[in-house]
Amino acid sequence: MSIPIQSSPLPLQGKCVQCKNSAGTMFEFDHAFQPIVDVSMRNIFGHEALVRGPSGEDARSVLSQVDDGNRYAFDQACRVSAIRGAAQLAMPGMLSINFMPNAVYRPEACIQTTLTAAREFGFPIENIIFETTENEKVIDKKFLIEILSEYKRFGFRTAIDDFGAGYAGLDLLADFQPDIIKIDMELVRGIDSNRARQIIVNSVLDMCTLLDIEIIAEGIETHEEYRCLADLGIAYMQGFYFSRPQFRALGIVDPAAW
Repeated sequence: MSIPIQSSPLPLQGKCVQCKNSAGTMFEFDHAFQPIVDVSMRNIFGHEALVRGPSGEDARSVLSQVDDGNRYAFDQACRVSAIRGAAQLAMPGMLSINFMPNAVYRPEACIQTTLTAAREFGFPIENIIFETTENEKVIDKKFLIEILSEYKRFGFRTAIDDFGAGYAGLDLLADFQPDIIKIDMELVRGIDSNRARQIIVNSVLDMCTLLDIEIIAEGIETHEEYRCLADLGIAYMQGFYFSRPQFRALGIVDPAAW
């Protein structure tokens, strides 16, 4: 069911001043879900929730309506919608939710709506991954680390999206070690025929093994990319090769993909 953006139901005394003063808006959106697979076990590790229009329109149709006035309400409503959808679909495994760091004012207060939604819909907090959204430019790295640290304290898992692109680089990893990093799809594209990409990804894998960080390679589109990444030791993967995002539904991986 598509939902309009509304202000958070969190009681006023639990909110920071900015959250209480944030304007709401009224446009509808929904979610598609794309599987994240564990190729070593040949099963589905979890799904990423991807925003869509109310009839399945692409994300741009929704994100183009987000502005500074409704960013907080949109971010909060997205989290609730993703958790509701996952619970209704009886989603097994992990649910990965993109969040907008610049929509968070006080992490310990802004997370309360998510906690309430997880309890209300019966979705385990420990099965929720918060990943930084790829189209949000983070200026204050220190504040991003504060947000991610606070989310981990509450029992959520954390992920750095698009590792190797923009702010999602080694300087951030030196100061904060998330549970997961997602390798940028530009490093994955054509990796089977690009020795430099293979060396870079292999080095990232070695580093993350030492730091006890899991890796998800995203954007896999061909069997050759899949096999190369698997041979390098990457267990978790995501991309059209395995399954396209499914609107209001769980993805199905063709057994032939393995």
